[in-house]
Amino acid sequence: MRGFLASSIGVATAAALALPLALATPALAETAPVTPAGSTQSLPLVPLGPSATRTPGVPGMSAPAGRPETQGLTAREVKTFSLVGVVWDDATTELHGRVQVRTRSTATATWSDWQDVETHNGEHAADPDAAERGARQIRGATAPLWVGESDAVEVRVQAEPGAATTRAPSHLPTGLRIELVDPGEDTPATGSDGKNTGPDGDGKGEVVSGMSMVAAESSAANVPHASLGADEITALDKADSTADAVFASDGELTAAAAPYIGPRPRIVTRKGWGANEGLREPGFVYTSTVKAAFVHHTASGNNYACKDAPAVLRSLYRYHVVSNGWRDFGYNFAVDKCGTVYEGRAGGVSKAVLGAHTMGFNTNSMGVAVLGTFTSAAPPAAVVDSVARLTAWKLGLFGRDPRAKTTLTSGGGNRYPKGRNVSMNVISGHRDGFATQCPGTKLYGKLPTTRTASAKLQGRP
Repeated sequence: MRGFLASSIGVATAAALALPLALATPALAETAPVTPAGSTQSLPLVPLGPSATRTPGVPGMSAPAGRPETQGLTAREVKTFSLVGVVWDDATTELHGRVQVRTRSTATATWSDWQDVETHNGEHAADPDAAERGARQIRGATAPLWVGESDAVEVRVQAEPGAATTRAPSHLPTGLRIELVDPGEDTPATGSDGKNTGPDGDGKGEVVSGMSMVAAESSAANVPHASLGADEITALDKADSTADAVFASDGELTAAAAPYIGPRPRIVTRKGWGANEGLREPGFVYTSTVKAAFVHHTASGNNYACKDAPAVLRSLYRYHVVSNGWRDFGYNFAVDKCGTVYEGRAGGVSKAVLGAHTMGFNTNSMGVAVLGTFTSAAPPAAVVDSVARLTAWKLGLFGRDPRAKTTLTSGGGNRYPKGRNVSMNVISGHRDGFATQCPGTKLYGKLPTTRTASAKLQGRP
């Protein structure tokens, strides 16, 4: 089933009905909204010539005669950034080659070693015929790499020998650019504590000054699970999670009809991690239900402190929207290596929001991305526990058994042709729907444990 768009006006109107005078009150206009900082430097790559043409003493890579085509940038100072990635013009063209970067830390003034950037990232995207692909230019892109605050960069992109030609005579995609993303500072906390209380005690939320309309739209999508402007959605035990779901359904759900909703984990909202709501497209896109959860890793590296996870998220969000051309953050949820759960794509944490995480299987599914790379590094126990808790709650809202199988219809990809009905685990890894290494061998190996733990949290026999 195709997703449907909830317009900003429609959502704001619905929120206003749920929150009497909430979006119509002058309080939203009395204080100028805080504009989150952050920026993206987009620098075109150039051919790297033979070593004889290079300036002696400048570190970097040359491309001697007979060597595969290489593009990049020599070492240079730039404005401060914390995340890097490489993009190119055509999202349907793959980069067959190796991408490496090295950066200079602002804290130590020392250069890093060369770091590899994951090149095969196109499978983290909207489905081939999704409306999201027609709204703006979608670019090909590597995975992003978190490098920490840096002020200089060098990059090299080298084609594989014998790689398929994408434009004569080059073996590399056209329009290669390096994206240097600065997440900006976190926005000042102006929200509530996220508890289900409002100004009149009806549990429907409260007005928060200093919020823009687009920020209020995003926050209102989580009412009544949290009040308007909340920085987090508080954790609930199993009984209260069921009661909360029944209340939020406005009579469409009863506790007897939904006995297997797991305890809701604490969820940091988009406002809580400092999302700039002005970056994304307005409105939300929903599908009819959530039948499966796909687990991912962001392949952005593990070199971050948990306190920096909001900055990592702001960088990923900006990379997805500004650099890749997506309508919003790709995943529905994110989990950092300490186990904190974050709201991802806007539209409401309990709703069936259409994401851009598993090409071909975004419809009627949810995407959970663990921040980091878990190809050879094992995910911390806190990560596995949080993924189990999140799926126990969210899948429980839609009556799904985490240990069961479900059938999804492919929207097209490199593993299953468009229109094929595919049987999958309710909790699957990205590689189950697309030929990819995601979510990394070590994280993928934890999925059987996750399914069992998730079902237990739901109270299933």
